[in-house]
Amino acid sequence: MAQSFWDAAASLISATERHPFLVSMVDGTLSLENFQYYAIQDALYLTDFAACLHLLGDKMATVNEEASQRLHRFAICAEEDEKELHRSFFKRWNIDANDAKPMPNTLLYTSFMTSIVATRPVAEGFAVLLPCFWVYMHVGKCMLALRNKLGGSVHRPPQYDAWIDMYGGDEFERDVNEFIALVDGVAEGAGSETLKRMEEHFMMSCRLEYLFWDQAQCLMQWSI
Repeated sequence: MAQSFWDAAASLISATERHPFLVSMVDGTLSLENFQYYAIQDALYLTDFAACLHLLGDKMATVNEEASQRLHRFAICAEEDEKELHRSFFKRWNIDANDAKPMPNTLLYTSFMTSIVATRPVAEGFAVLLPCFWVYMHVGKCMLALRNKLGGSVHRPPQYDAWIDMYGGDEFERDVNEFIALVDGVAEGAGSETLKRMEEHFMMSCRLEYLFWDQAQCLMQWSI
């Protein structure tokens, strides 16, 4: 069932894998300033994403204890493994990101995601979180393939390669496939209206993934 959501979002996925931010990260033309902006906003996003996974895990506790525990482990992975990548970046750059504030598209995405997980049925919560897993794995694989195609002649900051290695790697792919299986499980017994909502939330999160890179591309700030 999750595959049908992905298929419905095909045009969004296609546009995302060609996003200038991602492509320029691989070909070495992306400014470090843009990547630093992105990393700070992504760290803020991951805090809320982990909170949503914990909340969804709590909701699943009385339904499927095994799935509940897996969701909490996913949350810990986001808090520890993924954010550790960001913390290593900040240490290397001598940046203190503790006082950073979410920019417009970060707040838009996290608010939407949190609202769905907190107020809607668990199946919809799974769907709204799925693109963060699946889109990142997909673009990670695409950027890995592009890096291999370009070969070793391109110079890029080591943080770019670390990002590609994490999200294009086998370990992240295993986690993504596990989450997809969980989504398929909750979708299996869902009615047509719930499935429609799940697809809508999935597609909206795909749009917001694209916009997240958009704001890093243009270094979006609050205008007032």
